[in-house]
Amino acid sequence: MLRYLPFLLILALTIYTFIDCLNTPEAEVKHLPKVVWVIIILLFSIVGPVAWVFAGKDRAASGGGRARRTQWVAPDDNPEFLKSLREEQEKKDRDDRDKDKD
Repeated sequence: MLRYLPFLLILALTIYTFIDCLNTPEAEVKHLPKVVWVIIILLFSIVGPVAWVFAGKDRAASGGGRARRTQWVAPDDNPEFLKSLREEQEKKDRDDRDKDKD
């Protein structure tokens, strides 16, 4: 069983890099077009996947920090959304006070 381990590891690396390459947006692919990377990964069983891991994709900088987000993940992270909620609540409070005065 142990003699199959290197083959299985190479197969797993090839499958991982193939799927990673297909899911990577074209803007993040470096040096070559995405189609060429797919061909390299599939034709060169060890060199292709290793080349993709190290040179094919823009990776987040390894500084220990989190990558900067370009889109809002949740509404509570969006200052515009929070501002609109605040304005709605203030309007509701004003309406309630006006009703109480009458």
